[in-house]
Amino acid sequence: MKGIILAGGAGSRLYPLTSVVTKQLQPIYDKPMIYYPLSLLMMCGVREVLIITTEFDRPFFENLLGSGARFGVDIQFKTQAEPKGIAEAYLIGEDFLQGQDSLMVLGDNLFHGDFKPFRAAVDQQRAKKGGLKAQVFAYPVNDPERYGVVEFDKKTKEVKSIVEKPKSPQSNYAIPGLYLMDGSAASRVKAQKPSRRGELEITDLIQSYLDEGSLRVEVISRGMAWLDTGTPQSLLEASSYIAALEQRQGFKVACLEEIALRMNFINTQQLSAVIEETPNSPYKDYLKVILKEYEEE
Repeated sequence: MKGIILAGGAGSRLYPLTSVVTKQLQPIYDKPMIYYPLSLLMMCGVREVLIITTEFDRPFFENLLGSGARFGVDIQFKTQAEPKGIAEAYLIGEDFLQGQDSLMVLGDNLFHGDFKPFRAAVDQQRAKKGGLKAQVFAYPVNDPERYGVVEFDKKTKEVKSIVEKPKSPQSNYAIPGLYLMDGSAASRVKAQKPSRRGELEITDLIQSYLDEGSLRVEVISRGMAWLDTGTPQSLLEASSYIAALEQRQGFKVACLEEIALRMNFINTQQLSAVIEETPNSPYKDYLKVILKEYEEE
């Protein structure tokens, strides 16, 4: 299973912040936004990750994350010349994927809570039982017209259709920016035609799996919070949410080094070396506490 983080786009809703640096590098409380989707992939056991961004922003991501060795993962980078739709990520990442299954997450999506359903979905995808080839999730929202929407049959509760930003949504279940696809995703996108917006729509790709009966849609329970951080208001709300959690519980959300240690991507000796090269900061102090606790377990 390989991972993709789509971190391109103009981020026009966050202008003028994004005239300096892309939205996926904006702070969510005490960490860059990109830490949160990367943490999700790591907690799902994904250790090979491709980050797709713009040519301008690529050096900033490379300076921040490097090769991923600090976190026990392999991070590669590719550029997207201009936004042509979410589904284009599978074309850009085709060589990276090499026909393997993938878990793609949008770089401005933040998930927090019980990750067991996501891990279970990854396991199911690997098992490929019952003709399963792709999985997406459904999350209830107040403004479904902003998203791809899942329409369910009122009687059977089965998925009827996937519609991108409908004017009159048939349900309030939006598809968050998290997609599990098999190795045929790139070839399917090649067969797609751009939408009226001139983009390769992710909903068209999802629909292709639905049409052949190989798609699974799981409704996300109340145990999971999903935040789309693409606007100034949602960026502020996400920061406030993470701040409240960390200050109340004393644990950091999306601390990549801690996740790497607990997932056995790195050992205590490697974390100790990472701490040595980390600038003096509350973040370094937190890593020291985690290391000490882990060594005492």
